[in-house]
Amino acid sequence: MTRAVDARPGAVRQAMILCGGFGTRLGALTAAAPKPLLPVAGEPFLDVLLFELGRHGFTDVVLLASFYSEKIRSYAADNPIARRFGMTLRVSIEPEQAGTGGAVVHALAEAQETFLLLNGDSWFDFNLLSLTLAASCHSDAAMILSLRRVPDASRYGVAVLEGARITAFLQRPPAPGPGLVNAGVYLVRRDALTGLPASCSLEQDVLPGLVAEGRVFGRAYDGYFLDIGVPESYARAQTEIPARRRRAAAFLDRDGVLNHDHRYVGSIDRFDWIDGARETIRGLNDAGFFVFIITNQAGIARGFYTEADLAALTGWMQDELNAVGAHFDDLRFCPYHPDGTVETYKAVHAWRKPKPGMILDLMTHWEIDRARSFLVGDQESDLAAGRAAGLAVHHFVADDLLAFMRQSNLL
Repeated sequence: MTRAVDARPGAVRQAMILCGGFGTRLGALTAAAPKPLLPVAGEPFLDVLLFELGRHGFTDVVLLASFYSEKIRSYAADNPIARRFGMTLRVSIEPEQAGTGGAVVHALAEAQETFLLLNGDSWFDFNLLSLTLAASCHSDAAMILSLRRVPDASRYGVAVLEGARITAFLQRPPAPGPGLVNAGVYLVRRDALTGLPASCSLEQDVLPGLVAEGRVFGRAYDGYFLDIGVPESYARAQTEIPARRRRAAAFLDRDGVLNHDHRYVGSIDRFDWIDGARETIRGLNDAGFFVFIITNQAGIARGFYTEADLAALTGWMQDELNAVGAHFDDLRFCPYHPDGTVETYKAVHAWRKPKPGMILDLMTHWEIDRARSFLVGDQESDLAAGRAAGLAVHHFVADDLLAFMRQSNLL
């Protein structure tokens, strides 16, 4: 009674994470473990990155290891986050320390045509799918970088842009001050890296040449950013990251909120999006909300369609959302009804709205800030379920969901 896994052909579903740095600025902290495995609130920092990739639908992740590679391999073995999201988690080990560029070059045989590349020692909290969508806007791009405006860019290389094209990196600004910096998440075209030397630096050797060719673009985002590479920021991570991971959630009814309610909608041909629904979910993703769909599906109990039919429709919905850089994080549905004609589903059930069972189940599986969360529904049963779960509720009776969300100050 959860969502189907999205498998849209052609979508960017692979990510590589750089895990091979020595972490010398952290001193004794990295004497026995690589930076990505340092504990943050009792869990490896790498858990944060894997979780974010998983909830955005990335199903193939390669960890690029060198320093303490055996510990990275042990971490990847039977990893619980990979299991949760149906993720294939692999490790590529450099034969010798090859630098950030060399680490990627060594793994190119395992790379898909386009993939996401992340630094393993920093977290930039933004809608990852919005970056993958940018590839369609820049067909000549070798790389598209996530950029973040920081108040003091003196620790970073500052990006200089003409429009969306990056024309230069100032490696060390002459004085402390704000600037757009490389936030450590790249969309990479595999062909752009073929022919590079086996040992090279992404920042020093690869990016300058691609920038000179006009093939590097940037997208600026406002999300939370933290690099754990120095003791001060690593100390901040112990409190800031757990607080950030506890998110506000939007619980959305399906029929009548996301799609027109034609009654017992269980197939793609009967599904019509409500105006502004996809844009609403994209806006919630960009704003940092979890997005959950909760839906009564008595059509299964009445024999109009099956759970497999609903799973196919749900996967198609996710595809449609991905096409605009959006996604929902999870879905709960209740196939039961006391008047069902299919005996398996003829029952009173705690998940059927107006009971709050679906919402409460999601709250046990996700780190949700209930006080900042809300439900949007079109029926009193939706609103009653939300109230019973302790949520603020909003009654949608309009014909444009995005306009409603803005008028209600929810976006």
